[in-house]
Amino acid sequence: MPLDARPLLLPETERPTRDARAVALWLLGVAGLVWIMVAIGGATRLTGSGLSIMEWAPLSGVLPPVTEAEWNRLYELYRTIPQYRLVNAGFGLEGFKEIFWLEWIHRFWGRLIGLAYAAGFAWFWLRGRIPPGYKGRLLGILALGGLQGAVGWYMVASGFEADRTAVSPYRLVIHLGLALAIYAALLWTALRLLRPGRDAPPQARPVRRMVWLAVACLVLAMLAGGFVAGIRAGFSYNTFPLMDGRLVPEGYLDLSPWWTNLTANIAAVQFNHRLLASLAGLLALGAAWIAWRRLPDGFARRAALALAAAVVLQYALGVATLLWVVPVTLGTLHQATAVLVLTTALIAIYALRRPRPE
Repeated sequence: MPLDARPLLLPETERPTRDARAVALWLLGVAGLVWIMVAIGGATRLTGSGLSIMEWAPLSGVLPPVTEAEWNRLYELYRTIPQYRLVNAGFGLEGFKEIFWLEWIHRFWGRLIGLAYAAGFAWFWLRGRIPPGYKGRLLGILALGGLQGAVGWYMVASGFEADRTAVSPYRLVIHLGLALAIYAALLWTALRLLRPGRDAPPQARPVRRMVWLAVACLVLAMLAGGFVAGIRAGFSYNTFPLMDGRLVPEGYLDLSPWWTNLTANIAAVQFNHRLLASLAGLLALGAAWIAWRRLPDGFARRAALALAAAVVLQYALGVATLLWVVPVTLGTLHQATAVLVLTTALIAIYALRRPRPE
């Protein structure tokens, strides 16, 4: 990561205070938990485990079943939903336990994140160690975390509807997008606390513009990736770079009205994800090239290079995941690496900010 871990090398006026550094490290720790949560969520989705717990029990759900009677009660609940009848009929209590545990871990990790954030926030607040101007921001992140829990259940509940064997792709994208937004808020706040100054060199302007374009494409690619996951578009057109021998797949605009193709047409959703990822990769490589040629060695230059490296890695993982028809390990790694791309993108944007006027 291009984040400079040596704050004492910064000018005296730009060094973080002791409290700012402590709060930033806490936020980075919580961000790390969110990163792991995104990976667990990817594995939960790919294994079809997300509908195995049919109750939203924020407190009592902390403990897993410990008696055979409780296991049987939860299994009987699961047998009432379409996913059981249409996908897992007859797989028995042992099969149910296999998918239950991953979803339980997913929810437990969400509770762990909430506890780590709320406890840390309360501790810093009560000890008067939150830097001036940050209480409102930190309260906002806490509210987003609470909202994410409700959105998670809203997503899961969609999978219980008639003839559904998975959650709504629209609710899945909302849930994933909110998770990434919370991660971004945590990381950005930590960056502001650790490096309050703006020290991008004057020649960073063209790099800054290209990085912003790359990040815009990356955000759209991530949202498109959510729909790829939601409608299982990755299990079709498993060739690269062409899609069944065509650059633009046949049936790209089969649905009506036309805009439904963006979220519900397998051919269009996968093509859009590929196109946006390719554009983001080219822009990130272009920004890295300009940064290498024009910028002196430092935070801004290293951030642009790190962004390009992360995007190339993610692109390669995406191609491999597609060609191997979305194995759980590669699919989970691809989703987790999306957070690495987001990390380097935010750091690059932060490092390339215009210096304040004197």
